[in-house]
Amino acid sequence: MKTSSRSKGTVRKETKEALKPVDDRKLGKRKAAVKADKKPAKKGKAAKKDPNKPKRPPSAFFVFLEEFRKTFKKENPDVKGVSAVGKAGGEKWKSMSAAEKAPYEAKAAKKKAEYGSLMDTYNKKQLC
Repeated sequence: MKTSSRSKGTVRKETKEALKPVDDRKLGKRKAAVKADKKPAKKGKAAKKDPNKPKRPPSAFFVFLEEFRKTFKKENPDVKGVSAVGKAGGEKWKSMSAAEKAPYEAKAAKKKAEYGSLMDTYNKKQLC
């Protein structure tokens, strides 16, 4: 690879250039990171949300979090951050056993069943 007529610096430079793709030499790091194949976002084409459509029911964790927020605010009145309540609730939820989670899961299942019946009536109204 190395010949006697070439100096040490030229060999290193040539091998580095040979390893680089052609596009990278022309574009800087920031320009190379931008994707050229991105499609422009369509504006105004999204379907409008129906205000009469029932909202999705909360999961068991969010049913638990409703109660946990009340107790957390009483115990820690100085904490105002929403993220602090969420983190503390998440840690508590992870540490709970299946038996402790069962009442929240039952409430969530009940709300899901109610949501199902509301969606059935909503869909029947949409078809008529």
